[in-house]
Amino acid sequence: MINKYFNIIANNTKYSVLFLIGLSLFFFIGLGNVHLFDWDEINFAESAREMIASNDYLRVQINYSPFWEKPPFFFWLQVGAMKLFGINEFAARFPNALFGLIYLLTFYFIGKKHFSAKLGLIWAVLFFGSFLPHLYFKSGIIDPVFNYFIFMSIYFLMRVLAKEEAQLGKLALISGVFSGLSAITKGPVGFLLLGLTLLIYLILKKFKPFPHIKHIALFFVGMLGVIGAWLSMEVAQNGFAIIQQFIEYQIELFNQPVAGHAQPFYYHFVVVFIGCFPISIFALPYFRRESERLTLDFRVWMLSLFWVVLILFSISTTKIVHYSSMTYIPLSFLAAYFLYQAIQQKEEWKKYQTVLFIIVGSIWGILLTAMPLIMKNKELLFPYMNDPFAVESMSTPIHWSGFEFLIGILFFIGMIISAVFLKRKMLEKALVTISKTVAFSLLLVLFFILPKIEGFTQGPVVSFYESIQGEDCYVESFGYKSYAQYYYFQQPAGLSDQRKDQNWLVHGDIDKNVYMVSKSTNTQLDSISNFKLIDKVGGFRFYKREMK
Repeated sequence: MINKYFNIIANNTKYSVLFLIGLSLFFFIGLGNVHLFDWDEINFAESAREMIASNDYLRVQINYSPFWEKPPFFFWLQVGAMKLFGINEFAARFPNALFGLIYLLTFYFIGKKHFSAKLGLIWAVLFFGSFLPHLYFKSGIIDPVFNYFIFMSIYFLMRVLAKEEAQLGKLALISGVFSGLSAITKGPVGFLLLGLTLLIYLILKKFKPFPHIKHIALFFVGMLGVIGAWLSMEVAQNGFAIIQQFIEYQIELFNQPVAGHAQPFYYHFVVVFIGCFPISIFALPYFRRESERLTLDFRVWMLSLFWVVLILFSISTTKIVHYSSMTYIPLSFLAAYFLYQAIQQKEEWKKYQTVLFIIVGSIWGILLTAMPLIMKNKELLFPYMNDPFAVESMSTPIHWSGFEFLIGILFFIGMIISAVFLKRKMLEKALVTISKTVAFSLLLVLFFILPKIEGFTQGPVVSFYESIQGEDCYVESFGYKSYAQYYYFQQPAGLSDQRKDQNWLVHGDIDKNVYMVSKSTNTQLDSISNFKLIDKVGGFRFYKREMK
């Protein structure tokens, strides 16, 4: 029955679009159910909020100082959402949820154009039903938008080099525009990934075919047109200094373990393999052997992109989970194409894939089951923890009903049913079952587990900042880096620049009351007579200095 309805939906464009819109609702449900997380989510939302508060939509700012780490495009999207929905968590995450729908529709239509409507629908459903890809559309970070622009730039470049269509110049121009959009979303790494992927592809193909000089020129017209439009506005308003600092930061990010995010070389390999369940399991056969040549050389392009991203960010000394998120797209295509071929009985589902499916699925099942049980009985862990801050943070009173572990049990059941379908070669049933299982599990985690975890990791500070909103004062973290004080206090524009000097806030002749928040392990402010400890909750201490 599932096979029948899946085919009906796949081969009717209207039904497919409505079906994918329905799936995308999972990305929007509960977007505002949890506070934004420090650093990245709050950092980006605060930059958007300060654009609105300062009425300056060109300069990216944090604490109303130039923030040269990121270009402005994603913040413009957040600003637009905040204009529609207000300054809140839903608005900050709305652009990625919207792009989640755009991804699903894009995969369907690309698959339909170059392969078949069924492959396009399989591709969209697989991406929707995989852990990290699904999770990122419910976040407020830049990467989903950034990755989309890179992929689209590569996709149109693929069509240019295939030389199977008319108006190749137009396709080259569009590819350049998407590359430019990626650059003004996250920086030069956008066209770095594109350039390296193109280079690897050309080497593998022994530089045949090679892009025509006219198409190269049109690509750069599109790319530089977008970048130039932003730079001309930026330089006209703020000068060249911000551009220089931006470039220096990008170099530092690659060469230095910025903000303590140093990890072993294999870090992203593990993240992608386990985090992208189940697409990482479906895609495995196409990493092992050559297949027939696909239209546009799709497999070669996707493998080139996958390995460029994975190796580049494994070499980089700064390693954060979402840095390898660009791999999700090529990985999902390889998985979708294999599954499509297997459904057509042109490929064979292997026993080792079923075994890995159960192993990696069990890792997620154990995590979802054990985490709430451990958190409910967290006191048992304290004797074995060497981090006093973590112990005090976890001591924050959080109510666990005791039934949250059932989310993991439900996931286990869905995963095992899917594994049985796979073993019996009932692949469409397996696809639908595991995708529903992952989506519903993550939705339940969002409502019943994540708010509790957020409650002891940052809940006390967020609640404190919200409690003093509107007060005429200065607010700052002490001894650790955070952006929460700016966003959740909703710091107004126009405050004295002296507030950026922490020594002035601590010892200077202040003109407003000052609030400081430190971690529980930092008692330095206790010895400064200007400050009074007004509260201590979980892993945080709250101080106030009154203006004389």
